[in-house]
Amino acid sequence: MIKSYKSFKPLDRVAIAMMIILSILISLMISQGDVVRPKVRSFSWENKRIGAEDTAFSVTFSRPMDTKSVEKNLKVCPVSEINDAENSKDCLVLPGKISWAGRRMVYTLITPAPYGTDYQVTLQGANDKFSETESKKREIQPFVGKFSTRNRALIYIGADEEQKGKLVLYNLTQEQKKVLTPKDLIVMDFEPFPNGEKILFSARSAKNPDLLSAQIYTVTTGITHKSNLEPEAAGKIDLILDNKDYQNLKFDLSPDGQTIVIQRGKRDNPGDFGLWYVSTSENDNREQPTANRLKSQPGGDFLITPDSKAVAVAQGQGTAIVSLEGDSSKPLDFLPQFGLVQAFAKDGSQAAMVKFNTDYTRDLFLVTNQGTQKQLLKTTGSILGCHFDPASPTLYCLLTQLISQEQYIEQPYLVTINLKTLEQKPLLMLPPAQRNVRMSLAPDGLGILFDQIVYMENNIQLPTNVLKTNDGAPIATSGLWLMPLLPSANPTDVNIKPEQLPLIGFHPQWLP
Repeated sequence: MIKSYKSFKPLDRVAIAMMIILSILISLMISQGDVVRPKVRSFSWENKRIGAEDTAFSVTFSRPMDTKSVEKNLKVCPVSEINDAENSKDCLVLPGKISWAGRRMVYTLITPAPYGTDYQVTLQGANDKFSETESKKREIQPFVGKFSTRNRALIYIGADEEQKGKLVLYNLTQEQKKVLTPKDLIVMDFEPFPNGEKILFSARSAKNPDLLSAQIYTVTTGITHKSNLEPEAAGKIDLILDNKDYQNLKFDLSPDGQTIVIQRGKRDNPGDFGLWYVSTSENDNREQPTANRLKSQPGGDFLITPDSKAVAVAQGQGTAIVSLEGDSSKPLDFLPQFGLVQAFAKDGSQAAMVKFNTDYTRDLFLVTNQGTQKQLLKTTGSILGCHFDPASPTLYCLLTQLISQEQYIEQPYLVTINLKTLEQKPLLMLPPAQRNVRMSLAPDGLGILFDQIVYMENNIQLPTNVLKTNDGAPIATSGLWLMPLLPSANPTDVNIKPEQLPLIGFHPQWLP
């Protein structure tokens, strides 16, 4: 016998009514289909400040998407261009490649994002994956994400009376200058940490003119790229290595910022010299870290490999690759024909290496990790420095050519080498007798810094705090120059002229 609705208890009647209402709602939803619009659940670079090492961002969607409609409608544009343009839909100035893994899209930049720029990522008009099969257009909820790149900034050693020998940070984007080291130290060389938060530098006392009296320090820049942390105050100095028992000659900082390699010589035994290494993580407790000696044979110039696990050091007539993690007594590899490594590509796939010839000329070779060797150029002068372009298969080198063999006068010049065609073209000629020119390629590949030193003519009775080059030549003053480079363009096809910066100093380096 079927009970009437009134025969049920009140609680049962409420439950039955709710079931009927839910059934009706479910039926309506089924009949109308899925009307929930897809949306972006996460954007990995949201409100972040990125650098050249940041090569890809990811976007995760709430449901599977029609990939072609997403790729068609995704825009990555500078905010300034969006504000100036009448139709931002045509803006796509940060090109990249797209890959998919389910609901997650990865956008990999083809070239580093230019520094000092705010960007906006927009997506609208894209459909979910099942729109076409169900004959219904479910467009994504309009999405706007924002990120920015680091400020364009450089570090140099001051050469005017007020900033003589001091380490100076100049923010090109904000046009702000900041002195990092005190007047009682004369900075001799330096290298930024990869995150830009500290600078590793060597310095002597302003009261001691001895170039071999340098100690190794770090100093904070007052910069942080972590949005959730306050930056450490600028100018905080920590001693890494003193000069009590050993002279600190040269140093190099590993690409990951975790290891310092230093060439040191015993003060009371000049023949006792070699490579030492220090872990930067030991300095977190503000105590001087422990230096450990590599067991490898003594050598000349050296450079840490891109993976931060080994060091390439000139030994005899060749170059040895010595481990920083395992047994350093036996080289991991030895390249007998090359006496110097000028530069490594960022991914470690290739290196620019120098061969010294018996006729006093020098050859520059491109050597790959597959064993391929290609001669790039030959010079009667010197090869002062090389940098791999992060955005194109181009190598920038600072060379000299011998213009007077009797007086041995060299003229420096900047050359670009296309690593695919091996074509080389001079980019800039510099004044003669400028052997101490230093160059630095911007992390985004859009500018080259270099200096022009003016030497003192009268070297009698020099003050103890006089600035000197690595070979001991006294410096009167020095200017800094910037050569802009255009993105995705052959720099030799356009009329690019360097511009002098309103800064007096030498040894400029870009901040990463």
